[in-house]
Amino acid sequence: MKGFRFTQFVPTQDPEKNTFENLLNIFLQLVTMTGGDVAEAMSWLTNLDNRYNMTNPKYGIGDFIEDLKSKGYLTEENRKGEFKVTGKAEQTIRKSALEEIFGKLKRGKSGQHKTTHSGQGEERGTDRRAYEFGDNLDQIALTDSLRNAQANHGFGGDYLLTEDDLEVVENEFRSQTSTVLMIDISHSMILYGEDRITPAKKVAMALAELIKTRYPKDTLDIIVFGNDAWQIEIKDLPFLQVGPYHTNTVAGLELAMDILRRRKNPNKQIFMITDGKPTCLKLGIKYYKNAFGIDSKILSETLKLAAQCRKLKIPVTTFMIASDPYLKEFVKEFTKVNNGNAYYSSLKGLGDLIFEDYRRNRTKRF
Repeated sequence: MKGFRFTQFVPTQDPEKNTFENLLNIFLQLVTMTGGDVAEAMSWLTNLDNRYNMTNPKYGIGDFIEDLKSKGYLTEENRKGEFKVTGKAEQTIRKSALEEIFGKLKRGKSGQHKTTHSGQGEERGTDRRAYEFGDNLDQIALTDSLRNAQANHGFGGDYLLTEDDLEVVENEFRSQTSTVLMIDISHSMILYGEDRITPAKKVAMALAELIKTRYPKDTLDIIVFGNDAWQIEIKDLPFLQVGPYHTNTVAGLELAMDILRRRKNPNKQIFMITDGKPTCLKLGIKYYKNAFGIDSKILSETLKLAAQCRKLKIPVTTFMIASDPYLKEFVKEFTKVNNGNAYYSSLKGLGDLIFEDYRRNRTKRF
């Protein structure tokens, strides 16, 4: 019996190319962790190279820096002559985050999420209806239409197919969703030797890249909140850093609601990544702060906004990356008032939860 014998094939590799790609992946991770400080990231990379011998005599860190500049990842064209990452590097960081966070999740049926409602759209559903003038020809259900023609006109010599025999497949209506992602940048996000801000940034970058590439009609706005709240651009995510701030959840929610009021999409939602309780309010030009337990004054204002979001049909999904019992009680009460969702997540599972909740919320009308 004739058969085939296969042997292992190892293609020739360019060691310099592989070294650059390996170093690039590590460098972009370090840039994210240092908040965009290229000099510090390079210093860390050099120390790692000294310890783990990632380069070789033919290709060193200096060669890597020159390649970063020639390939468009770094630039020195600024007033201070410092190394800065370029737009190409920022996009590569977002794509890397997307692959890291969502790459192992199962792909859905199509490149767009669907609602349970039928209507004009591009995704073929399972419902059938009679043909109407203006329907696209590719919507015609051929088998069903031929069966109708046979049932209506018989099997005579002249086969007859009329407009009344035609059935079309109803396309499913695709929803659009406006999402505001709130990221806590209070000091506790780096306390106790645990870096919580870097995983939060990676999830935000992954979600941003996912929406930009797979759901381009959706909108995503990023808000950071500490003593105050302000909006940042997606391109600024890799450079986000924690500050010496308290947690003004009220300011974040107010800004999120203001942004969503201007969005025309019917589906609106807020995702909030935090590791603590609200500890700050801004009253006029002064700040009211209390980091010792749950302050009733701060809690009252926070719950008031939760109720307003519910009235406006804006669900708030809270991703609490801490598990203290009194924090759970706060999140439980906040979620009940808003009628939203809450997750008590480890940093490792944060991306999966956000992706699944985003996908699920896009299949229903709020």
